[in-house]
Amino acid sequence: MGSIPDPGELTELTPPSFDEFQRQTSLMTSCTLLWKELSDHFTSLEQNLLKKSAALRSKIQTLDSETKASLDILKKREVTIDGSVEIAMEKLEDRTDAVLNSLSRQKEEEWNNPDGEVDDGEALLMILKNFCSEMEARSFWKFVATKKKEIDDMRSLIPVALSECVDPAKFVLEAISEVFPVDKRREKNNNDLGWACVLVLESLIPVVVDPVIGKSRLLVTPTVKEKAKEIAETWKASLEERGGIENVKTPDVHTFLQHLVTFGIVKEEDVDLYRKLVVSSAWRKQMPKLAVSLGLGDKMPEMIKELISRGQQLDAVHFTYEVGLVNKFLPVPLLKAFLKDARKAAASILEDPNNAGRAAHLAARKEQSALRSVIKCIEEYKLEAEFPPENLKKRLEQLEKAKVEKKKPAAVPANKRTRASNGGPMPPAKAGRSTNAYVSSFPAPPTFVRSPSHSQYPAGVSPYQSPPYQSPSYQSPTYQSPPTVYGSRSPQAHPYAYSPEAAPPPLAGSYPGAPMNYPAYGGYGSGLAPAYQQAYYHR
Repeated sequence: MGSIPDPGELTELTPPSFDEFQRQTSLMTSCTLLWKELSDHFTSLEQNLLKKSAALRSKIQTLDSETKASLDILKKREVTIDGSVEIAMEKLEDRTDAVLNSLSRQKEEEWNNPDGEVDDGEALLMILKNFCSEMEARSFWKFVATKKKEIDDMRSLIPVALSECVDPAKFVLEAISEVFPVDKRREKNNNDLGWACVLVLESLIPVVVDPVIGKSRLLVTPTVKEKAKEIAETWKASLEERGGIENVKTPDVHTFLQHLVTFGIVKEEDVDLYRKLVVSSAWRKQMPKLAVSLGLGDKMPEMIKELISRGQQLDAVHFTYEVGLVNKFLPVPLLKAFLKDARKAAASILEDPNNAGRAAHLAARKEQSALRSVIKCIEEYKLEAEFPPENLKKRLEQLEKAKVEKKKPAAVPANKRTRASNGGPMPPAKAGRSTNAYVSSFPAPPTFVRSPSHSQYPAGVSPYQSPPYQSPSYQSPTYQSPPTVYGSRSPQAHPYAYSPEAAPPPLAGSYPGAPMNYPAYGGYGSGLAPAYQQAYYHR
């Protein structure tokens, strides 16, 4: 057996190897990196917790302030209920007396004037108020539908009248139910009443908005709101029957979108549908504001780009100003691009062989429309400094002047014999060529007196000449048929050699004969000789 070494004895220590040193160094480096990573992670967690805590405290403070404000509003409304009721009762009594005093008179005027031809604004307002106070929605609708010419006055009067309704929202739904969501009229006669629907729906907004809270809460009963949602779903379901969004008329689209905004029934899941509908009807003036009300503010850049790609630069300008993206989509280049596209379209119309007869007219009208729209846009958004409209106005004047000159009738000389417009025979030739010759195959006519009811003959026609014959139903669009003249073709030296009150005496050597029967002039009449003396009476 070997001897056990004494622990007290000094033994020779084995020196550490280089590999062991590298292993320990690597281990220390790994620990250091791990410690730093853990430290950064915990620091980040701590910072995130601090941020979330601060945000939570801010939300709590905001909620507390909103809650306090809401409680204050509710308290104020609760305190003022008695006073509001008292004021409402006083107004109700006043209105009742006024309605009872004027109801019979207004009803009588309404029945005597079923077409609603009233010029007085106060009378118009009284009629609307009577319909609203009696909740006669159908009569109200029929009356409004006849007032398209007075749409500006109606826009200010209808909100005042709707405030007289017991339930304005229900009244409006009943009023437009004849044409929205489905047109139920038996005889439509191509009479689109979308403008009336939009007018009534727009007029309802200031009536149902909460006077204290504002647009965030509408004074619409839950029953009416559910009914409005059902109407919206019915309209959406009818899209497939109409052939999709592309085949829906713009007034129907406008009415649907205004219906959603008016009753506050916009759905987030239908945002894509709203976007397509807005883009398809972007040329409507109210569409930019409707798009914002529908919650499409975030999608506006994409919508504007789509409008530009579709050649609707003018509509894109209106959208950019509505959402404040003028710096991103400069209006002046868009307007110039719009005019350039309009000129190209006009040139293509001129080159179209299918419209050879009307090509110039259609091309000019296309360019005129574009010029008017751009000039109006420049004036509306004050872009005169960046895009002076003087040259555009001059070009517009040139087009309008050319249009007026083209419409002027061509002048026809009075001494030229032309055929009738329908290809009839020539009028009878003139008899004499001498200066004062008067040759006729007719016997000496009796003395005639000119009827005061007939107009003077055109210049250059002798008082001895017969008036031109025309059929009573014939009206030439550009010229009159030349008169039948008996006498010299050349200008007479003495046009009044004989008194206009008496016929000239027959020349010596003339032989009386039977009157000549000329064919019907221009193909009109029954073939008998024209009665040239019908404008005269025997003395």
